Amino acid sequence: MSLTIDRPRFESAVQAARPQRVGSVSSVVGLGLTVTGLDSAIGEVVEVGTSAPGSPRRLAEVVATTADGVRCMPLGAMTGVRSGMSVRPTGRPILVPTGRGLFGRVIDGLGRPIDGKGPLAFDELVPLDHPTPSAMGRARIDTPLQLGVRALDTLATAGRGQRMGLFAGSGVGKSSLLSMIARGTDAEVSVVALVGERGREVREFLEDDLGPEGLARSIVVVSTSDEPALMRLRAAFVATRIAESFRDRGADVVLMMDSLTRVAMAQREIGLSVGEPPATRGYPPSTFSTLATLLERAGTDTTGSVTGLYTVLVDGDDHNEPIADAARSILDGHIVLDRKLAVTGHFPSIDVLGSISRVATKVISPSQSGDARLLRSVMAARRQAQDLIDVGAYQPGTNPLVDAAVAHQADIDAFLQQRMDDQTPAVEAWARLAALGAMLGGGA
Repeated sequence: MSLTIDRPRFESAVQAARPQRVGSVSSVVGLGLTVTGLDSAIGEVVEVGTSAPGSPRRLAEVVATTADGVRCMPLGAMTGVRSGMSVRPTGRPILVPTGRGLFGRVIDGLGRPIDGKGPLAFDELVPLDHPTPSAMGRARIDTPLQLGVRALDTLATAGRGQRMGLFAGSGVGKSSLLSMIARGTDAEVSVVALVGERGREVREFLEDDLGPEGLARSIVVVSTSDEPALMRLRAAFVATRIAESFRDRGADVVLMMDSLTRVAMAQREIGLSVGEPPATRGYPPSTFSTLATLLERAGTDTTGSVTGLYTVLVDGDDHNEPIADAARSILDGHIVLDRKLAVTGHFPSIDVLGSISRVATKVISPSQSGDARLLRSVMAARRQAQDLIDVGAYQPGTNPLVDAAVAHQADIDAFLQQRMDDQTPAVEAWARLAALGAMLGGGA
């Protein structure tokens, strides 16, 4: 009689029978805890405390290793943790759910549903880490991506696979602009990451700004400001990983993250808590390498694309503060929102003269580029002469561009302003800009 062994089940049984190495908490200081007796690697998830049924499951992630033990950061509340408590390795990093079953769902920084709609219908669980597309393997950006916002589609045109930053102070309309893009883009998939948001604003954003239509075609990852720093940081990478999984299948994805600044702040908390020295304005060196790693994972690959739109909350409206400056140097373009426009009711409050897309000329035609350049020239001429106009010292006929700007200011404002529920197709936006250019050219 022959004996047949089910090899996978046999190996699983052998693995389960192996002794498990258990460590213990040696200290809990600040935002993290030190564990001795484990040889876990960075990125591995560990379970703190008893795993008995009914007991709270406290998870932490290894973020640093020393000769004396490993340093872990919590992925949830650490209330009740004490020195000497047992710590068990899970033997795996964070796994992220992916698949079209995530459309319309809201998940947390660990990929768990938080919208009360039941379990997720995902295709597979994938590791959080993913190789960054190689520089020579990336497809070139040569196709425009419709965002549904006239000022952006024409004057700061985005390409599929581009990475753009939305730079503004607080309360200037960044989240509202992102919700417009989520509803108006022609990308196949929208992934929205709300990192460090106020808990009160999350539901308002989902129900009022994004709406049922926008949510149905989106996957939303949320980590509020009261959650541990590691959860806020992981939410950004979970959203990026989900976007990458669709790109790997050949899809064009829009990844919207609000905000990149709060991701940097979370990394600052983590870096300082594990002993990194503070550098520029208190940010440790790991903050800037983390930003580069996160942003470089977006973009094109051999197939598909991830177009990244990242809001940057500039400190005190200072666009040269460290995070804004570092992000601007990595991104492929920047959109500046102006508080002066916002307080006058000009929405979206985009400063088109201060905004630029570095790939615009590669994805639009020469005639479209000419129309955009004409409007920019007219607006720039008016800005230079604004002081003279305000005091009544400007003499008509001095500058044809200023004359055209003054004569057609209402038409320019009507083109640049847009209601939140108005999603203008890119073809219509270019047609309106061409008509406006004809008026400005005649006036000039």
